[in-house]
Amino acid sequence: MAATNQGVNIQQPTMPIFNGENYDYWSLKMKTLFQSQDLWDLVKSGYDESANLTNAQKEALKETKKKDAKALFFIQQAISESLFPRIMRVATAKEAWEVLQEEFQGNSKVRSIKLQSLRRDFENLKMNESESLKDYYSKINEIVNQMALYGEVVTDKKVVEKILISLTDKYDAMVSIIE
Repeated sequence: MAATNQGVNIQQPTMPIFNGENYDYWSLKMKTLFQSQDLWDLVKSGYDESANLTNAQKEALKETKKKDAKALFFIQQAISESLFPRIMRVATAKEAWEVLQEEFQGNSKVRSIKLQSLRRDFENLKMNESESLKDYYSKINEIVNQMALYGEVVTDKKVVEKILISLTDKYDAMVSIIE
């Protein structure tokens, strides 16, 4: 779908479809989509339906429910038909998000174990003699990005230190100059 705005051709973004694989990448794309539509806080935290509301609060709740329905629609559209039954009975975007997160990313214990495994991989990683610096950096960067998906922030300083201490002997002169 292309829309024209003052002679500029604007392409509508495609919805990332989740089929049960690469949940972390899909959820990151969806989070960005929700943020662009000002829906992420609603998906993440949900909303409260209190009993005694003023008219203004009822109107605000009505708008919130409308935004929640929009977010739920996005989630429903972004999963394959084979996964849809998993969230078919949920009523809010938050519930749908949590169902998918629990099943495909795991609960906090599972995420903690995965993060611990990534930390170990990061610490134990060493450059192979036959490996190029570019390939080695890509390996490190991939692990750091996966750690970020699980909530671990690895500073650039720590990445640089890791690279410098784990390079092969042929880079010793360069490491000395950098240090």
